[in-house]
Amino acid sequence: MSGRSDRNHNVHHASRYSVVMTGEVDVMLHSQLLRSDGQEDLCLAVYQPSNGAERMTAILADVVSPLEGETEVHGNVSFTGDYVLRAAATAARCGGGVAILHSHPFGSGWQRMSQHDKDAEASFANIVREITGLPLVGLTLAGSSDTWSARFWSRGVGRKVAPEWCESVRVIGDRLAVSWNPDLRPPPSTGANQVRTASCWGSRMQADIARLRILVVGAGTLGMDVAVRLAATGVQTVGVLDFDSAQLINLDRLIGATLLDVLLYRSKLEVTSRLLDQNATALDFRPEFIEGSICEPSQLARALDFDLIFCCVDDHPWPRSVINTIAYTDLIPVIDGGIHIDAFADGGGLRNATWRSHVLRPGRPCMACNGQIDLGKVNVDRAGLLDDESYIANLPHAEQPQGQNVAVLAVGATASLLAQFVSFVAAPAGMGEPGPLRYSLSTHWLEHVEATARENCPVEKSVLAGDRRLLLVGGHVVARQNILRRQQAASHPLIKVARVIDDAFSLLRMFLTRAIAAFQAD
Repeated sequence: MSGRSDRNHNVHHASRYSVVMTGEVDVMLHSQLLRSDGQEDLCLAVYQPSNGAERMTAILADVVSPLEGETEVHGNVSFTGDYVLRAAATAARCGGGVAILHSHPFGSGWQRMSQHDKDAEASFANIVREITGLPLVGLTLAGSSDTWSARFWSRGVGRKVAPEWCESVRVIGDRLAVSWNPDLRPPPSTGANQVRTASCWGSRMQADIARLRILVVGAGTLGMDVAVRLAATGVQTVGVLDFDSAQLINLDRLIGATLLDVLLYRSKLEVTSRLLDQNATALDFRPEFIEGSICEPSQLARALDFDLIFCCVDDHPWPRSVINTIAYTDLIPVIDGGIHIDAFADGGGLRNATWRSHVLRPGRPCMACNGQIDLGKVNVDRAGLLDDESYIANLPHAEQPQGQNVAVLAVGATASLLAQFVSFVAAPAGMGEPGPLRYSLSTHWLEHVEATARENCPVEKSVLAGDRRLLLVGGHVVARQNILRRQQAASHPLIKVARVIDDAFSLLRMFLTRAIAAFQAD
């Protein structure tokens, strides 16, 4: 690949980079770049930026196919400056950036760059940055393995300036396919405690799953269990986002939390942290705990740094709408679901229980189209009225107990979410995620829910918007009040001393585990 210009420019850079595209765009690019005669080819594309707290992601949105004379194939491939200018003008009109994509037809795995490749991309990085205000992104498709590699030209241009390499390129279709940069995200070693897990889908798939950055939003009945299962499976980075406290009322289903946690005013994050430490099998386990609400801009930014999200919040529509939206605007797939228990109002028994699960991504109906969220209640929830007992008391059926749940049934909902996860990332028998599922306890009937996207769904029409997304985010008063109350209660001298003693016992247990493991290893 060679270019026909020479520019220099310095641009800002994030600490981490990635590229993501839909399965549809991936198929289109394969058709464009992999020629039947085995020669390299090239095309340009428009991307939308998605900036998290630490990671900048380029969301490939539209392919700008070359016009006659704008590219020339001669073993390698060259392209004209007019082609770049046309793509940059197209990108600027929609607030996007430009990506240069070319193929290595016989390449395999993550591709490095020849000097010709570097010169071609570097020579246009400055002009693209001047026109669009965004870094030029380069991608290479390795034809033998169908894997991508990518880099951002964000620090400058010229022969002496190296690009910022991406940590991954993700393709979101009926399964999640990831091309990993082995320098930035090397495959982890499989320990003896993961042998049986890896034997289920092979060491390569185990390495792919382990490298995913997975965020669990909500550390309640489902979220805490999901996080522990992911850590036990060997996932290196499990993030948990929550602001709530362990309470007496949820000890009957918050498996792992204790009465002492309640008495010491432990947050659900603290409980989850302890459980993940005890159950993680990755040799390099790096959990992330985020105290706050997904509705707050700073916490939303943290969420955008992850590859996949489990939505395990309760039925509050505000946080669910935020998570629902970024599955489409930012191409961060979301695994969502929950349990609904239908009890007789007079306490006369259990009528039924159902649990739902689905993957939210382009090509699948969003939560609203799937009947799992009422967007009309988002502003009511944002105003805090769904946490106001006087408001709730005036709602229809308010006399009936709300939020029924029980540990022996909640595990079924957890299993359904995790089964969707395995289908999405491991694709058993080559089949990806199955679409929305619903299980009815009374009849023991599992059905595929025939949900379809509404014609004018505002969520799915905002697909690939990235930083142009429209979200109802802001200060989450209920979350901040909850955190403040817990901090004030935990500041009592007796509670502080009791916490120190409890923490000391936990540290002693950890020390004993490591000391005995080291002794037996010798």
